[in-house]
Amino acid sequence: MSTTTSHTPESESEGPVETAPRPGRLIHNEATTEIPVHLLFRDDPDPVSVPLKPAVVARRQGTGEQPRLRRPLPVKARPAPQVDPDLVERPAPVLPGVAGVLAGTGGMAAGLATSWWAGVLPRLAVQALGLPAYAGAGLGPAQWAAYAGAGALGVAGFGGLSRGRTGRAWVLGLFGRYRGTVRRTGLLWVNPLLLRRRVDVRLRHWRSEPMPAADGNGVAVRAVVLVVWRVRDTARATLGVEEHETYLRECVEAALARVPVELPGGTRGAVESAGDALTRLVAADAAPVGLEVFSVRPVRVEYAPEVAAAMHRRRIAALDARQRATMLTSVVDSVEDTVTRLTMRGLVELDDYERKVLVRDLTVAFCSGRTETAP
Repeated sequence: MSTTTSHTPESESEGPVETAPRPGRLIHNEATTEIPVHLLFRDDPDPVSVPLKPAVVARRQGTGEQPRLRRPLPVKARPAPQVDPDLVERPAPVLPGVAGVLAGTGGMAAGLATSWWAGVLPRLAVQALGLPAYAGAGLGPAQWAAYAGAGALGVAGFGGLSRGRTGRAWVLGLFGRYRGTVRRTGLLWVNPLLLRRRVDVRLRHWRSEPMPAADGNGVAVRAVVLVVWRVRDTARATLGVEEHETYLRECVEAALARVPVELPGGTRGAVESAGDALTRLVAADAAPVGLEVFSVRPVRVEYAPEVAAAMHRRRIAALDARQRATMLTSVVDSVEDTVTRLTMRGLVELDDYERKVLVRDLTVAFCSGRTETAP
């Protein structure tokens, strides 16, 4: 039996070949030390996933440093305005005006009867009222107590009479405590000891004075806005904020600082979106204090005085450049049409030089004519 032995090329070479140890592959960088390649692709047996939203920091020029990642700063939500949750509008206890009239009349009648009882009522008044003649018991403690009760009844009856109007409401309070709101109309009787604050609950519109704002490019402008609103909760509008009209004005001014306002002549979509954004912001800030905002629309927008002259010159230059571009396009089209017609109809035969001369002369002639006829 014969055996075959395989020889490799290394076994056929003369003498043993010593191989030097291979150095690890390294990455050399101008700003970093030597990093072995195998460390970059090392398998992590227990990776820990950390949810990050990377924010790239620009690399430094000339260092070869790779972009670094950093954790973005948390964005704090803007706190919403809040008032006392127990402060909610509720109807106040009131009586029809007839009750006050009857109480006041009863107080007057009780006073006359006390005067007759005391004998201080004049004889002519006694005869006019048809009362029997009575010498009178004089003014004693009982008569004075009767006078006090009759006066209190009359004052309470006539003093509590009020007239409710459509679109107006009363916010009632007693010793600093909210007692209710009166929205009823007609003759009413309200406790005269209650403090009354009249509130206008009609649909109201307010045209502001020019307020500072900015357009889409950050240029300072002055905007006049029209705000349509009404008081929805009288308790919160009166007691939850110091001055609800001043508060609404400041909310509008704050919204104008956040929403870009376009000048007249801009795109309709931009103007509508600006109005919708203003309405949304102001309504969200005014709702907690009992105000209902229906719309906030810019009615007049103009540049601020400090930039008005420069922006006016810029707009004039832009309009002039646009007009010149339009005129040049029209002239080029006219020259092209003229040369094409002359050539296709065989009226002239032009080489390249003559064509260039003709185009130049026609262009100068058309531009001169357009300039003279331009307003």
